[in-house]
Amino acid sequence: MSVLKRASEMLKYEGVKSTAWRGAKWLTSRSNPFEEVPLATVFKQDVLAVDWTQDRNFKAEKPVNPNGKPQIAWVISPPGRSSGGHQNAYLFMQFLEQAGYEITIFLYSAGTFPKVSVEGVKHMLSTNSGYPQLNAEYRMYDPETGLAGDFDVIVATDWATAYAAWRYERNIPRIYWVLDFEPYFFPAGPDYVVAENSYRLGYHGITIGSWLAAKLKRDYGMPTDFYEYAVDAVRYTRTNDNPRNEILFYARPTTARRGTEFGLLVLEEVHRRRPDITINIAGWDMSNAGLDFPFVNHGTLDVSQLPDLYNRCASALLISLTSVSLLPLEVMACGVVPVVNDADNTRISLNDNPGIDFVAMSPGRMAEHLIAAVDNEKQVDHSRKIAQAMEGGSWAGPGEVVVSVFNKTLGLKKK
Repeated sequence: MSVLKRASEMLKYEGVKSTAWRGAKWLTSRSNPFEEVPLATVFKQDVLAVDWTQDRNFKAEKPVNPNGKPQIAWVISPPGRSSGGHQNAYLFMQFLEQAGYEITIFLYSAGTFPKVSVEGVKHMLSTNSGYPQLNAEYRMYDPETGLAGDFDVIVATDWATAYAAWRYERNIPRIYWVLDFEPYFFPAGPDYVVAENSYRLGYHGITIGSWLAAKLKRDYGMPTDFYEYAVDAVRYTRTNDNPRNEILFYARPTTARRGTEFGLLVLEEVHRRRPDITINIAGWDMSNAGLDFPFVNHGTLDVSQLPDLYNRCASALLISLTSVSLLPLEVMACGVVPVVNDADNTRISLNDNPGIDFVAMSPGRMAEHLIAAVDNEKQVDHSRKIAQAMEGGSWAGPGEVVVSVFNKTLGLKKK
C-alpha cells in the first residue's frame, strides 16, 4: 500500500491529530527509538482496581445455555497490518466461531494516540490478507464501563488486557492468551512489574509452544495448555527449484526481542566474506538506516507477498530472544534454511526440528552458516527435503486443541 493511500486512510479513520502523531513517531524512529512513557499502554483505572494478592475463583457459575452459543468477550489491543501475534489470535477466533462460539471483541487502546476506531480497524482487516474475516461484534473498551455484557468466558490477550479482564464482576472463567513472556519487553521498572503480575491473576493460560507454558507454570503456578507451532502449507510452498544466491533477514528495530542490531552485524560479516550474495531485509523500512553494506529493502510486506520473497533465498537469519516467531517453519516450507539463535526458547518451542539450523549468537558463526546454506553442493536437494517436511501443514490441529480447552473450561461436550 502506498504512503499516500495509508495517509488518506489515517485521516479518514483517525483524524488530523492522530495522523500527525503517527507522522512524528515515524520521523523520530528514523534516527532514535520512539519510547513510550511507563504504563502508557494500560488504563490506570484497570491497574488500580486489581489486587492480585486476593484469590478469585474463576469457574463457570452455571451451565452454558444449551440452546444458545457460548459467549466470549475477547479483549485485545488494536490489530496492526503486519502484527503476527494479532493474526495468530484472529485465526483461533475463527476456529472458535466455527465451533459454535460467539465472540465480542473489545479493542483495548489506552494511549491518546493513535486514535483507534472500530470502523478503521474493520477497514484495515478487510483489506489485509493476513486476517480471516470474523462474525464478531466489535466494541471499544472503556475503563469506565468495563466489559459490559453477559459472557461465559473472558479472554485476555496481553498484560494490559489481563487487568481489564479481571474487572468483570462475575467470577466466570478467564483465559489468558499468552504469545510471549511480556515482562521481557521492558527493563526493570513499572511496566515489567505490572506485566509480570498479570500472570498472578488466577487465569488459565493458553500458550503457543511448550517453552512458554512450562515457564508460566514453573515460575507463577499458572495452569496452562499449549498448542504447537504450525505452518499454512497452502500459503507457504516451495515454487523455485533452482539454485539460490540470496539470503533473508527479518528486521524489526522497534521490537528489541527480534535482535535487529545484532542481526545487522551478522549481515555485515556476510557481505565482507561474500559480497556476491544478495541480502534481503524485510519487516521494516531500513532505507535510512545507514548500513555499511548493500541490501534489498523490502520494508513491511503483506503476507501474500512473502512466499515469492522466501522462494528466492537459500537461508534466512531469524532471531528470537523470547518466544519464537512463526517465520522458521514458514520459510522452511518455501525451501529456505532457517538460521536461528540456539537457546531453550527456540529449541524447545520448535521441537529441535532437524530442518532448522540452531546457531550460537556469534556474528561470525551465524554468517558462516548463512553462507554455508548458499554454498551447499546439494542446496537444491536439501531445499526440497526441508520443504517436503512441511507439506500438508495446517493450523487445523492446533485449532482443535484450543477449541477443546475452551469446551473443557466451560464444561461443554465435544461437538
